[in-house]
Amino acid sequence: MTVPEIDEKFDEKAHATHIESAAGHDEWSHIRSDAIIAEDKERAMGVIEGLKTYPAAVFWSFCISCCIIMEGYDTAVLGNVIGLPQFRQKFGTFIDEENGYQLSAAWQTAIGQAPNIGCLFGITLASYCQDRWGYKRTLQAGLVFLVGCIFIVFFAPSIEVLFAGEFLCGLPWGAFSSSAVSYASDVTPVALRGYLTTYVNLCWIIGQILAAGILYRVLDIESEWAYKIAFAIQWVWPIPLFIAITLAPESPWFLVRKGRLEDAKRVVQRLARKGDTVDPAQTVAMMVRTNQLEIDNNTQGSFADCFKRTDRRRTEIACLGWLCQVLCGMVFAGSPVYFLQQAGMSTNNTFQVNLGITFMAFAGTCLSWIALTFGGRRPFFIGGMIVMGVIIYIIGGLGFAADHNQNIRWGQAALIMIFVFTYDFTVGPLAYCVVGETSATRLRAKSVGLARMTYNLGNIVCGILNTYMVNPTAWNLKSRSALLWAGTNTVMTVWCYFRLPEMRGRTYRELDILFEREVPARDFKKTVVTDEDDA
Repeated sequence: MTVPEIDEKFDEKAHATHIESAAGHDEWSHIRSDAIIAEDKERAMGVIEGLKTYPAAVFWSFCISCCIIMEGYDTAVLGNVIGLPQFRQKFGTFIDEENGYQLSAAWQTAIGQAPNIGCLFGITLASYCQDRWGYKRTLQAGLVFLVGCIFIVFFAPSIEVLFAGEFLCGLPWGAFSSSAVSYASDVTPVALRGYLTTYVNLCWIIGQILAAGILYRVLDIESEWAYKIAFAIQWVWPIPLFIAITLAPESPWFLVRKGRLEDAKRVVQRLARKGDTVDPAQTVAMMVRTNQLEIDNNTQGSFADCFKRTDRRRTEIACLGWLCQVLCGMVFAGSPVYFLQQAGMSTNNTFQVNLGITFMAFAGTCLSWIALTFGGRRPFFIGGMIVMGVIIYIIGGLGFAADHNQNIRWGQAALIMIFVFTYDFTVGPLAYCVVGETSATRLRAKSVGLARMTYNLGNIVCGILNTYMVNPTAWNLKSRSALLWAGTNTVMTVWCYFRLPEMRGRTYRELDILFEREVPARDFKKTVVTDEDDA
């Protein structure tokens, strides 16, 4: 029997009431039976079978995640454009013959953090828009708005205007960063969920590779076009992305929450291969059952619900899991151009190192899929934190000798490359996976939004500290500043050991039950959840 039809005019509360009223009838038992069948099929599905069964889901998830290529490019340009002498000459002031033109630590901080501040507002707004209008309309609106904001950045006559433009660009970037992870989590089966959420990180790196290549190529341009070309390329992305998003299906989980079950079944039909074993009615029934379980657990869908009962723990894991990307030491190693220049390396060499680092990051993320296949999330996440901690301690320790030995700086550059590879093999991509899997389905937009806001807040605070520690006009600690991030890495590694669960292969219903039972993080993997469990 198929899932009972619900009038598409019903809102989310009406849908919840309808399902609750159906729970006492035969209708609900059929929904539950269909849901168990669909969940068993999904849990038994392997990676190859998942790719064959859901090729359209993979394709559309790829398309939506391409928004992150644009964001990765934009943020990488902002993080490293200060390494261009032409940029510093336009927006900075002359210090002396040794240091040339420099931005003050205050303005360097402001320019670097303006998009992150904008992202905070953008994520909050996008979370409401996603719940009300869905991912497609939210992303379309963000792309249209971004086109106008790029004009401000490109034509900025002063650093104040540049700051305003970067802040405004951060608003849609916030929407992209939270939507891509949520969409990938929604449209893919369990077997593919980890790969397509971590693919978001790969898109970020592709954007960084493009940015590193462009910045390296414009080094020989002596005019202000050296950095303006890098800004102008931002106009390449919005139109093709807008077309792709217009053609993409909406999230079936969003449609279920809105009571639009027939639309959800049509979307499942689009996502799965025609003539395959996927029964759209059964798949939607599985979503309805999970949605109802969360309603029964008093999970409604507001930001306040993210901090109630068991959802408070899920919010903690999502937020701190993403914050690990900052506190592991990546805030120091992620923008090496300026740091290496201040350490004495030539401009040309620093941009070459930066390009090499981005390719190391690309390779690391591709190899992370091996970790997902054979090791899951938790062991590689914790292992990556430990390895990066050791590396960042060494970099910081070498900083005391680097002032007297130029060759040590090359050694530090090599260590940064190893650090970035480790990051993108473990914590970098796996954080997206953890965030996408941890939240309740009814709270996904809000939970992912809160996690991304935590990440951006961490970036703002740590970015300000790092700028002042490295900038020659401020504290001028150079590579010795890495010791602070070694300390934060240690703290977060301890947190991961006690609080980060293993969620590999679990359906969203199983995760709801595990969190509702308050299973300790280290016991998640071995705890059994049966098809008949509802609480």
